Amino acid sequence: MFNSITGIITLKSDKSLHLLNSGIEWDILVPESSLNMLPPAGEEAKVYTWLQHTEQLMNLYGFATDDERALFFDLLKVDGVGPKGALKIMSNVSSSRLSEILERGDLEMLEKIPGVGKKTAGKLLLALKGKVRLSEGAAPVRSQSFEYQDVIISLSSMGFDKNLVQAKIAELSERLEKEVGFAGKSRKEKEDLLFKKAIVELS
Repeated sequence: MFNSITGIITLKSDKSLHLLNSGIEWDILVPESSLNMLPPAGEEAKVYTWLQHTEQLMNLYGFATDDERALFFDLLKVDGVGPKGALKIMSNVSSSRLSEILERGDLEMLEKIPGVGKKTAGKLLLALKGKVRLSEGAAPVRSQSFEYQDVIISLSSMGFDKNLVQAKIAELSERLEKEVGFAGKSRKEKEDLLFKKAIVELS
């Protein structure tokens, strides 16, 4: 089975991309975490793949890095998490952030991730705590908003549109990084400030 496909990205949507390779345009389901790592439409990209083939359907899943795909496989090992469920989880939290949450056994934070819930959070913790490892030098997520995934999750759970929230957090974080004193704040202080400013500007 093929390991990856390299080609020109012809389309990027919320949950998939089209990749043109040797006259064949592939329709690939991709988590948002990977979409943010991949270049824009019109540029060449290497996409790591996995083919789901059953009697009823055939879906091709793609990932920006081998780490992303490995995390996807780890999630599939969890009872009750299928390919679409794994994709949803990865679209709402970066692989590095999820690894961090699992490593410290933060059940409360797991439950807040859209697509998880209390029951699945317990299963994730039981199956994957201490087992998710990212290789050194893994490709970083392009969007700054993923650095503040907890803030995005909290705002989205309040009813704000997730895409608008991500755009606003990316904009605010870039703006605040230029202000004197912001870089010296603790992570929690940064998140609290972003949360308060985002609510005001999104309301």
